Amino acid sequence: MLERLQKVQKDKPEGGVEERKAASSPRAASSPRKDPYARLKASIHRKLIARVETLQGDLLPDQIAHFAGEILDGEVEFLPGGEREKILREIVAEAVGYGPIHALLLDADITEIMVNGPNQVYVERGGKLEKTEINFRDDAHVQHIIEKIVAPLGRRIDESMPMVDARLPDGSRVNAIIPPLSLIGPSITIRKFARDPYTIADLIAFGSLTPEMAAFLEAAVKARLNIIVSGGTGSGKTTTLNVLSSFIPEGERIVTIEDAAEIRLNQEHVITLEARPPNIEGKGAITIRELVRNSLRMRPDRIVVGEVRSGEALDMLQAMNTGHDGSLTTAHANTPRDLLSRLETMVMMAGMELPVRAIREQVASAIDLIIQQNRLRDGRRVITHITEVQGMEGEVIVLQDLFYFRQEGIDANGKVLGYFQATGIRPKFMPRLESYALHLGPGIFNTQPVERRRY
Repeated sequence: MLERLQKVQKDKPEGGVEERKAASSPRAASSPRKDPYARLKASIHRKLIARVETLQGDLLPDQIAHFAGEILDGEVEFLPGGEREKILREIVAEAVGYGPIHALLLDADITEIMVNGPNQVYVERGGKLEKTEINFRDDAHVQHIIEKIVAPLGRRIDESMPMVDARLPDGSRVNAIIPPLSLIGPSITIRKFARDPYTIADLIAFGSLTPEMAAFLEAAVKARLNIIVSGGTGSGKTTTLNVLSSFIPEGERIVTIEDAAEIRLNQEHVITLEARPPNIEGKGAITIRELVRNSLRMRPDRIVVGEVRSGEALDMLQAMNTGHDGSLTTAHANTPRDLLSRLETMVMMAGMELPVRAIREQVASAIDLIIQQNRLRDGRRVITHITEVQGMEGEVIVLQDLFYFRQEGIDANGKVLGYFQATGIRPKFMPRLESYALHLGPGIFNTQPVERRRY
């Protein structure tokens, strides 16, 4: 605790030369109004450090707040309105949290935090971006928060390594990039996750899919179909993957493989593997592809890969084709057909000189189902297609939509109007579902709109 406080004090600008430099910077014109309590906060920090030095062991945030309050009351006799509470919150957040963005991390309604240099902080709430009133003191202040995030993980960020991926203790994913790569100053992007993982009931309530689609997907997972969740950035792929993984029955050995651990499963027998970036010397990196290969020697019943984006796609397809049924993963693509093209490209990135037809045969025989997820214009995440991969016909992989979302328009408030509908076609793997005693009923593929609610 004392080291954290001392680091905060060390990073505080003292004015003078630093202020003159800031005034001459290209961003000076857009700089926020100077904090009128900056000197007061600096004084409280100094005295707080002195107080902590006399105590033994780590202190709780409540104790830090109590000491800071006593010091503040000794510094000033009166502060207007809620200024006292605001100052104390900022001091405690700086000492034991993540500074100006600490309150945003505690806000359950915020799903993403974007720090664009010291003077711009945006958040995503309800699928929409909004600018906050939060500011950092300067570039050094932003970089200090980045270091506070990555240091406990044994990682570093500086000019020789100006990009870093990390995660917070609550599982939130963090990406940071600093000058000279970022021309607007140090930037942080934090993808937050719900404290309690979403369930399929939550996705139905959000309007992401219907109960009929949910029942079908649950049966598909339990019948050990190989499934890929496809979608763009921020479309909700990982959330859907997490929900699908929750359908895996107890008693199966599950191996999850990710760049940054995000999948949270409640099953008992779960092995979580996480890729490792290179060390300071640029060595020691362990890639997703190496972890996929290693997982095959771990006797998995299910392999769940957070995302395939490179040569690991080949290893994943081979695993699906060699007895590891029921595997799940995600990939970036805008449509199910685009996903097939992306997979071909990723397999080629593995360095294997395979003919295109051989790659397509691998894809067609490995993947049973594609779930396409998109973020609509109103911010809502929706499963727009559930598509079966039926096999090869000549040189082309045959796809068949089973469910889809039909958009009808946008209302006066900007909300997307539409409904989910089945195509009426029964998938070729229905006998497989029935062999697992998973009987969905004849009406689940009814071509009438399965849901006409407006969201």
